[in-house]
Amino acid sequence: MKRQRSILSFLQKPQPPNQNPNTIHGELLHHSPFKQQQQQQQQTSSHFKKSTLPTSSNPSPPETIKGTDTPPEKLSRQIFPSKLNGDTRPSLFSSIMHKFAKGDDRAVSAERNQEDCDSFNSCLTSNKINTSQEISKKETPSRRPQEGKISELSNYDKGFVFNIDEISDNLGPETPASRPRWKRFQGEIPLINLDDKEDSPLPNSISKRAKLVHDFGTESKKHDVVSETNSSKFEWLRPSLIKDANRRCPGDVLYDKRTLFIPPDDFKKMSASQKQYWSVKCQYMDILLFFKMGKFYELYEKDAEIGHKELDWKITFSGVGKCKQVGISESGIDDAVQKLTARGYKVGRIEQTETSDQAKARGGTSVIQRKLVHVVTPSTITDGNIGPDAVHLLALKEFDTFRDQGNQASENGSVVYGFAFVDCASLRFWVGSISDDASCAALGALLMQVSPKEIVYESRGLSREAHKALKKYSSAGSTMLQLPPTLAVTDFVDASKVRELIHSRGYFKKSFNSPGFALEGVMDDEHTLCALGGLVTHLSRLMLDDVLCNGEISPYQVYKGCLRMDGQTLVNLEIFGNNADGGPEGTLYKYLDSCVTSSGKRLLRSWICHPLKGVDEINDRLNVVEELIKHSEISLLVAQSLRKLPDIERLLGRVKACLGSSDSLLLPLIGKKVLKQRVKTFGNLVKGLRNGIDLLILLQKDKHLISSLTKLLNIPLLSGSTGLDKHLTQFEAAVDSDFPNFQDHDVSDSDAETLSVLIELFVEDAMQWSQVIQALNCIDVLRSFAVTANSTCGSMCRPILMPADRRSSLSCQEAGGPILRINGLWHPYAFGENGGAVVPNDVNLGEDTTGYCPRTLLLTGPNMGGKSTLLRATCLSAILAQLGCYVPCEMCVLTPVDIIFTRLGSTDRIMTGESTFFIECMETASVLRNATSDSLVLLDELGRGTSTYDGYAIAYAVFRHLVEKVYCRLLFATHYHSLTKEFASHPHVTLQHMACAFKTKPGNSFEGTSQELVFLYRLTSGACPESYGLQVATMAGIPKKVVEVALTASEVMKESIGGNFKSSEQRSEFSTLHEEWLRTLSAVSNMGESILDDDDDAFDTLLCLWHELKSFYASGNWTV
Repeated sequence: MKRQRSILSFLQKPQPPNQNPNTIHGELLHHSPFKQQQQQQQQTSSHFKKSTLPTSSNPSPPETIKGTDTPPEKLSRQIFPSKLNGDTRPSLFSSIMHKFAKGDDRAVSAERNQEDCDSFNSCLTSNKINTSQEISKKETPSRRPQEGKISELSNYDKGFVFNIDEISDNLGPETPASRPRWKRFQGEIPLINLDDKEDSPLPNSISKRAKLVHDFGTESKKHDVVSETNSSKFEWLRPSLIKDANRRCPGDVLYDKRTLFIPPDDFKKMSASQKQYWSVKCQYMDILLFFKMGKFYELYEKDAEIGHKELDWKITFSGVGKCKQVGISESGIDDAVQKLTARGYKVGRIEQTETSDQAKARGGTSVIQRKLVHVVTPSTITDGNIGPDAVHLLALKEFDTFRDQGNQASENGSVVYGFAFVDCASLRFWVGSISDDASCAALGALLMQVSPKEIVYESRGLSREAHKALKKYSSAGSTMLQLPPTLAVTDFVDASKVRELIHSRGYFKKSFNSPGFALEGVMDDEHTLCALGGLVTHLSRLMLDDVLCNGEISPYQVYKGCLRMDGQTLVNLEIFGNNADGGPEGTLYKYLDSCVTSSGKRLLRSWICHPLKGVDEINDRLNVVEELIKHSEISLLVAQSLRKLPDIERLLGRVKACLGSSDSLLLPLIGKKVLKQRVKTFGNLVKGLRNGIDLLILLQKDKHLISSLTKLLNIPLLSGSTGLDKHLTQFEAAVDSDFPNFQDHDVSDSDAETLSVLIELFVEDAMQWSQVIQALNCIDVLRSFAVTANSTCGSMCRPILMPADRRSSLSCQEAGGPILRINGLWHPYAFGENGGAVVPNDVNLGEDTTGYCPRTLLLTGPNMGGKSTLLRATCLSAILAQLGCYVPCEMCVLTPVDIIFTRLGSTDRIMTGESTFFIECMETASVLRNATSDSLVLLDELGRGTSTYDGYAIAYAVFRHLVEKVYCRLLFATHYHSLTKEFASHPHVTLQHMACAFKTKPGNSFEGTSQELVFLYRLTSGACPESYGLQVATMAGIPKKVVEVALTASEVMKESIGGNFKSSEQRSEFSTLHEEWLRTLSAVSNMGESILDDDDDAFDTLLCLWHELKSFYASGNWTV
């Protein structure tokens, strides 16, 4: 009772002026430091003694208020007596405090406003105090100072003392922030004694400006001390105490930041709503969880901080457990989820599974049941404006083949990557595996082709080289990689367990291909299944079982059956992203993209990643493109029809996902919204397919075009009694009858069953509908090729593909006689920004009309002369030809290329400790290991990253190996002019250079005339005499005096170093191949006659040598 009276004494009105100011219910106020102010201002002094707290000259609100919170970006308010200098104005906070007070608090709040007191008591007592009996009933435990102790404030080094003996332990219900705030005053923050006037830092004579300066420093210190305490109401959420479900701390290597450990005792004390939320949240700490409360969705604690940071929502202390909370109404939840996922967050929604009336029917104290029903991530989003590009989620599993077999790793570090990825929007899965080495070239190709939005991988399951590849190609693709938390070791299970999991849960049961069939033809089923298991586990955790049950799974080949381009080649040739800013401008994809439909754009990207190698398949595409070029009216008609189509590929995926997912329709409040969206999706799909089938029926009337299309496409039967046209008409009639206004249909309870029956019947023919969609996509891409050929400013021609197995009649060393002969070649889009005219050039690699076989082009020329542009244009021509496109040239004849290798430009990777020269050698090593005679290799300025002698030696050795051992088509650009002397007479090497000229530049009377270097960008026979680096330096703006000094130094170096390369000068008429011939003749002549008679290889060698000499003399290159 004594404690109750003491609490009520804090709520009494101020004493009359004639009352003894030094007593409050018998308790004396000790050592008041402001006696002069007490005598002059009785009202202020009386209030000061009552509250036993200092007031402020700038009155501050309480630390925490019911339902609101001070924004974190604002500075803390100062704590000072408000009337030290006779200021009798009312407190700014007191004037608005009544707006936050609730019913029973109005009288108490009005009294406090009149007294203009600091509201520290609001941190100790409840805002809902009616009587002392009510307080005792609502008592909750709270940390507070022990009786008889003196609390201390951190704002001052010394200060006045206030007595808290009268504070009762029975403080009523805990306020939203009373626990963490009260702990501050218990012992964490030391207090200053203001009783001691001599040591007080705030004497009466101190100026206001000095007080403000002092307060700014002390408040900053206060904020730093209590930052962790204020971070969360729950101790187990604080950074220093947080643990995962296995009670591991963040420093543990096995720590799983997706889970959270909640002490059982704390969980038992939670309310029913709290238990609903935290039982889910503790398993999804990496996901923002919206909790449905009535007509609002709320985020709590750390999720609330993200909502405040990203969406500028106001943080309040309310909701589940009276903790940090932000919220949004039902009408704005979809927009909020879309914004958060666009910024890289994973978002889930805990929905109500029953109404409040249903909960009351179960019992008066029953809580509305809720469950997690939906999780959206940046890689699994299906609704909203996700753009035309495919959105992929990739699972990756690495296997070291040698270590798995108990052996040591090989020299090349051979590894196998199992992978599986999904496009949730179109409900399609792909699985496969690739073999790679330490360069991770194949992994880079996979990342560039798939361009995943997110990657999941086994915890500690990727090597250092694989992590480098992820970082390297994350910005080179169309989207940035966003790496989620690594999966636990148990998420990537053995292949046998994956098969059991898929069978037991019925995953992929609606797929056209069973998992076993889909894995046929991939390199290793076990590796692939492990990666698929990781993907399945991840999607199951995201509540996406509808995707797993209804998805279509297919094998994916990174290289097999197509022109092979690794990740570095795709970057060097600027296929999908330019080297300037990574954007699409100035790329091959942008050049070819005239597609009308979104699904056509996705197919175009897939085609570019996998150019064909079969001559017949390439010619089939070229035949369709040629027909569309000749008949522009058909191309226009096709474009008009395709523009009417929605993204029917994704619509079909969303309709298929509706099968067996009726649970969401049973959810209160959102069930009708989901049903309305499904009706709209199904109606749009049916109407879109109608436009597509009408286009295919129209094209079938053109016999020439459809005959070419049927070789490329598997078009199902459209007309007739069993055709898709009649079948689709029935679905159109059903939509018009049951959902006449399907775009905005007012759904009823019976519509769910009607729509379910229609979808089930429709999906039975899903294979035929997919074939129609694939045919429309293919037509869109081929039409885009025709538009590109017609809209360019230079000459375009249809390439001529020669069989790859053709035999050369001139050399037994040429297994397939690969050729690449292009006349009038120009780069398709390099001149776009400069606006210059097209400069055509001729490139001939391999057998020509005279029988000469120069498979290698040794290219020299000045800096900025166009060497790299020519190299890229040659590669792009081969890619375009094997895509089935017209090539930017006057004539193009080639045998199919199996692999394109590029070593272009200079770059380093500082973060991974790799220098420019190291990267050069690593890329060159991949070429030497994997190139074949059918490959096309581009090497630009190899060896420039090291010393002159080492660089020249490496360039010489690599060049000779590719020319004389690999026999590939090679374009080798260099500034080592001695290399041109070394191979000047080699029968398989052609010397050419990019031409330039000097133009007289008039000067003033003092300087006279000067010579200006002009680039002609024309390929000319022979070697360039020099690289003209000093002229380019002058053009770049290097001062003239510096260039003159460099010119003098250059002459000296030519004389001193040139002597070291005299042997190369003398070899201009005698190549390394001639040396091999002489060695062969010498070896054969030293054989005994009996040995020679029995050695068939010796006779074959002599025969081949005779053919080489004959062809060499016939070429007319022999000089005496």
